[in-house]
Amino acid sequence: MARTKSAKVYEGRRPLIAGNWKMNLTHLEAIGLVQKVAFGLKEPELEAAEVVVVPPFTAIRSVQTLVQGDKIEIGFGGQDLSTADSGAYTGEVSGAQLKALACTYVVVGHSERRAMHAETDEVVAAKVRKALEHELVPILCVGEGLEVRKAGEHVPYTTAQVDAALEGLDAATVAGVVVAYEPVWAIGTGEVATPEDAQEVCGAIRSRLAERFGPETADVVRILYGGSVKAGNTAGILAGPDVDGALVGGASLDADEFVSICRSAAESR
Repeated sequence: MARTKSAKVYEGRRPLIAGNWKMNLTHLEAIGLVQKVAFGLKEPELEAAEVVVVPPFTAIRSVQTLVQGDKIEIGFGGQDLSTADSGAYTGEVSGAQLKALACTYVVVGHSERRAMHAETDEVVAAKVRKALEHELVPILCVGEGLEVRKAGEHVPYTTAQVDAALEGLDAATVAGVVVAYEPVWAIGTGEVATPEDAQEVCGAIRSRLAERFGPETADVVRILYGGSVKAGNTAGILAGPDVDGALVGGASLDADEFVSICRSAAESR
C-alpha cells in the first residue's frame, strides 16, 4: 500500500518505534515483514508515530527498494557502523555505505556490541560522530547491568555513558541524536523495567542533557526505552512524560506484535 509523506506539523516530540531485527531474517523475509507492517498500520498511525526497521546489513538493500518503490512511510537504518570510512576493515560497514542505501538511522553502542565486541565509551563516541558526519541519526544505546541496578547506581552509570558518547558535541548537533535507554538485565530476558523504572532513567537522561546542552535541546531529544518491549507493556512504558518511544527487539520480528506496539505509540501522544 502506497504511503505519502505527511506535511503535518508535530507539536512536541513525535514518538519513535524502532525495530532492531538483530541477526535475523533473509532479504526475502525482510520484504515480507515490512509489507505486513505497512499493511497493518493506517496512514494516521504512521503520521502520529515514526516507525523504523533496522534490518541486518544483508537485507537493507531489499528494504530500501521496497520502501522507496512503494512509497511506504517506514524508515530504516543500520545496526552498527565502523569508525572508519573505508579500507582494510574486513566485516565492517561504513557510514558512507549506509547513507548510499538511503538509511536514516544507525544503532550505536548497543549493549550486545559493548559486551560481545568490547566497545568502550570511546569507541561508541567515535561511532556517534561518524554517524553524524554521514548525516545518519545515531540511536545511542545506554543502560546498566543487573549488578549496577542492585547497587542503586543505575542513574549515574547511565548518564555517564551519555556524557561520554556526546563529549565535544554542540547543542545543535545533540538535538538530532536519539537516545535509547536499554537496561541490560531486561534485554531478551523476558524481564522488563516497570513504567516507573523507565521514566526514572529517561527523565534523568533528559535532565542531564538540559544541564549540559540547555533545556531547549533536552526538550527536543527523543529518548526511547528498550528491553523486552511487547504490545502488552508498551502503553504503560510510553505513559512516562520522558519516554518517547521504544527500541524493540524480538517483538519486532512478529508483524502483528510490532504493529500493535506502533499503534500504542501512535495513541500515546
